[in-house]
Amino acid sequence: MTGEDDDYVYDEASGEWMPASELAKRVGDDGTEAIEVRDAVGNLLQDGDQVTLIKDLDVKGAGQTLKRGTLIKSIRLTGDPQEIDCRYEGIKGLVLRAEFVKKR
Repeated sequence: MTGEDDDYVYDEASGEWMPASELAKRVGDDGTEAIEVRDAVGNLLQDGDQVTLIKDLDVKGAGQTLKRGTLIKSIRLTGDPQEIDCRYEGIKGLVLRAEFVKKR
């Protein structure tokens, strides 16, 4: 429960009024909002994590299929909570949906 003197701030991302102390927990050190990216089973992903594909994925433009169980090393988070940027042998600019990966 928050104190009665706590200021309330409108959070545009969620569309809700919340205590300023609660909103401060969501904001990163550089002033931008901290985005939580979760994999298919709910694990929190961070830059540099290794992930495994949980489904065969056709890669558009590469004419290639990434098979289930493929290990992707050193992911990078984007500004989107559902997308991760990664590199894979022979494919430049690969962006995967977080719902198709599992943290290793």
